[in-house]
Amino acid sequence: MTNSPTTPGIVAGRLAPQAIAENFADIAPDFDPHEAAVAADRCYFCYDAPCVAACPTEIDIPLFIRQIQTGQPEAAGQTILDQNILGGMCARVCPTETLCEGECVREAAEGKPVEIGRLQRYATDRLMANDGHPYRRAAPTGRRVAVVGAGPAGLACAHRLAMHGHDVTVFDAREKPGGLNEYGIAAYKTVGGFAQAEVDWLLKIGGIELRHGQALGRDVTLDGLRNDHDAVFLGMGLAGVNALGVEGEAREGARDAVDFIAELRQSDDLTKLPVGRHVVVIGGGMTAVDAAVQSRLLGAEDVSMVYRRARDRMSASEHEIDHAATAGVRIITNAQPVAVHGNGAVREVEFAYTRDNGKGGLESTGETFRLKADQVFKAIGQSLEGAPDGLTVERGKITVTGPGRTGLDGVWAGGDCAAGGEDLTVTAVAQGRDAAEDIHARLSA
Repeated sequence: MTNSPTTPGIVAGRLAPQAIAENFADIAPDFDPHEAAVAADRCYFCYDAPCVAACPTEIDIPLFIRQIQTGQPEAAGQTILDQNILGGMCARVCPTETLCEGECVREAAEGKPVEIGRLQRYATDRLMANDGHPYRRAAPTGRRVAVVGAGPAGLACAHRLAMHGHDVTVFDAREKPGGLNEYGIAAYKTVGGFAQAEVDWLLKIGGIELRHGQALGRDVTLDGLRNDHDAVFLGMGLAGVNALGVEGEAREGARDAVDFIAELRQSDDLTKLPVGRHVVVIGGGMTAVDAAVQSRLLGAEDVSMVYRRARDRMSASEHEIDHAATAGVRIITNAQPVAVHGNGAVREVEFAYTRDNGKGGLESTGETFRLKADQVFKAIGQSLEGAPDGLTVERGKITVTGPGRTGLDGVWAGGDCAAGGEDLTVTAVAQGRDAAEDIHARLSA
């Protein structure tokens, strides 16, 4: 459900244009050369660097930082992109505080890690600013591969397959490529249309055809793709949004957080995007954080993020939770919704306090409370919609083994739609890349 500007309490233009522009400015601006050199000098260049082991794409972090230190940012960018073709976006959105920077020796010794993420952005931005493309296709193999989904997993898979000389067709349900990077990440993390620019850069390798408005099960079928191609990679993400399952959740003013974030990301003028005065976000992951923080940045006066378990069980990183609190979001834990109240439109959300029942489950304490709300965002997870016949689904995701192999011959899967992932851009890239290598090995046998 899309909220209308006429919905009571939900209005556009709560802040002046200048305030909106300042609020949505780049949260971690690029280094200049001097800043990059100073940041690089802090690296110990560990021989068996723990930061590398913590990176899902296994970027040689000490090497690329050494290359920056010696005045070779383009070479550093190449080192990064060899392992992670979406290294520019990952530099902006990766939870580095729990991955590479969280394992940095400087973090352990001083509580302040080397700024690996910003150094990665410095290097990749400079390489991508060059004309041309640093990768070349191998001789054409005559093999054709279908990729479903133009998100991080699908794009990484397509690029690596194109490098090996295969012809790739990417089918995507939306009108723009990028998936989560284009539609699902907070606007202040990736400003200036970077998501689209990165896709445009990636496609310079050639051999990749994008087909928009093509949803699996609606416009194309898995059987049809298997018949027309030598291999199929599924990287379509998760389109289904979990329901709260409580009375009144369909009231006007309640909507899925992913739709709000996508609308915000595609808006040409954020001063025209309506937001409530009193906003309640239900969930404890990154989607919940992004919806809550951006509501505040749009001018919502009172924003609460409510999660059913304890704070240490929230899937959002501690860094992001702290960022939300700093932005003025109230974090409420151990509370689950029981009803959304109102007369047509949302007016209040009723919650019950919870406690662990000792068996890993939750039970209500019997005590309830209500939060005033004119806008409610649901962010309690997503699920796979309409898995094709023949695929095994485990807990709402496609079961895979090894480098993304499904139970169907010639079909691989990766990213958010596949079991075993961490729902991170960097993990999706690694899965798409590794599946591509396995597909190439199969097609070359």
